[in-house]
Amino acid sequence: MPSTSPAAPSWVYLDVARALEQTGDDEALRTMLPMLQELLERNVPQITQSLADQDVGAASPLLHALKGVLPIFCAPALCEQLAEVEHMSKTGEGPAVGEAFAAVSPQLGGLQLEIARYLAQS
Repeated sequence: MPSTSPAAPSWVYLDVARALEQTGDDEALRTMLPMLQELLERNVPQITQSLADQDVGAASPLLHALKGVLPIFCAPALCEQLAEVEHMSKTGEGPAVGEAFAAVSPQLGGLQLEIARYLAQS
């Protein structure tokens, strides 16, 4: 009877190969991912609230911080979507920024789950 090993996790938002290339090794990555997790936990709710309050000016620097760090760890599609939202926040497209962020926010939540799953692996 052939032995089967568990399937390797599939990552949709977390680009493990890119992250390892950028950080150097698994130990460094495991040190940095909790910082990204904290940034997401802090910024995503603040961005959501700021945009709900129509305060794009408050959301813009928080979006900028996320946009700056995501390319180290994430799939290019997610990085591009967030970069577009951040760009919109700088051009003052008000309600459209809120709609665009609402579209990318679930993916950021998915990223958080994938980070937690990666960190739980031994």
